[in-house]
Amino acid sequence: MITYLKSLINSSPTKLITYAEFMEAALYHPELGYYMNEKNKIGRQGDFITTSNISDIFGRLMAKWFSQVCIKTNLPAAFCEMGAGNGRFARAFLEEWHNTIQTPLQYWIVESSPFHRKLQNDLLKPDFSFIQLERLDELSSFEGMIFSNELFDALPVHVVEKKNGEMYEMMVGIENDHLYEDRVPLTNPELLSFLQENKLHLQDQQRIEVPLAMSKLILNISSVLKKGIVVTVDYGYTNEEWMEPSRARGSLRGYYQHKLMDDVLQFPGEMDITSHIHLDDFIEKGEQVELKYLSKLRQDEFLLNAGILQELTSHNDPNPFSEVSKRNRAIRSLIMPSGISSYFHVIIQQKGLPLNWSDLF
Repeated sequence: MITYLKSLINSSPTKLITYAEFMEAALYHPELGYYMNEKNKIGRQGDFITTSNISDIFGRLMAKWFSQVCIKTNLPAAFCEMGAGNGRFARAFLEEWHNTIQTPLQYWIVESSPFHRKLQNDLLKPDFSFIQLERLDELSSFEGMIFSNELFDALPVHVVEKKNGEMYEMMVGIENDHLYEDRVPLTNPELLSFLQENKLHLQDQQRIEVPLAMSKLILNISSVLKKGIVVTVDYGYTNEEWMEPSRARGSLRGYYQHKLMDDVLQFPGEMDITSHIHLDDFIEKGEQVELKYLSKLRQDEFLLNAGILQELTSHNDPNPFSEVSKRNRAIRSLIMPSGISSYFHVIIQQKGLPLNWSDLF
């Protein structure tokens, strides 16, 4: 990866590349990128843990909730998961649908990583029917639900900073195979427009990420969705929260062997890199492309509204390692105010449906 980055940087006229270009290479290079290589990323042997890998309860509950939404709205039972990772959410969803709902379902997986597509096939075949796609734009006139869990936080971002009253874009260079950060005057009109549109007035020595790739993906989702619901699960901040002093250094971080890394230039191709999404801009960009905003809930609030408490099982089994005990603990961990769900938001948007809150829960 360093050899590739050196070539990429040295071929630039300024011998510098943007953080977005660095992340695109480090995460998504077809052979060397973190998400593309054959390395386990999720779970104890990986670098991070997702909600769907704590327990199958998240996928199972989403299946039940989606089936109820379909009944209330006459929406086709077609579910598209973007970025399905190792496939554990998909398996939980499909198992629940097969065991309790038992109506015809189309399940689509959009996954760019060949390694993850292999993991999904290993986990799901031959038990379940599903369709894998490499790109979202392979869908056309889709009607149903488009779902993602911790996808948008992994998109490439630009980084800008205010210093001594001037605005700069942070760039990435290389010297003696060592990546370093540099700054250049901010001239990119798209970055300036983003800050102005969101009324993000940085203080001196404050930096922030600008997610141009996020806007493009939102547009892509709307382009393929004819009628249905978009459910996005991720962590992020509102514009007001971005301006709090504790956010002064932005949110760009790395995860390497379950350790939080402030320097994302370390271990390129071997480390997950994420940033918090801009929640207000996410919603506004959706509105601009016909994705009408319905709701933004913390994940624990969503799960409670979706009926997670009904999944708790009464039992007298004293064994804390029994399946029912582990399941109940997982449910409680997902709804505890200080648990993992408190860090995530569930944004629900719709297109072509006359939906309101009562149709969701």
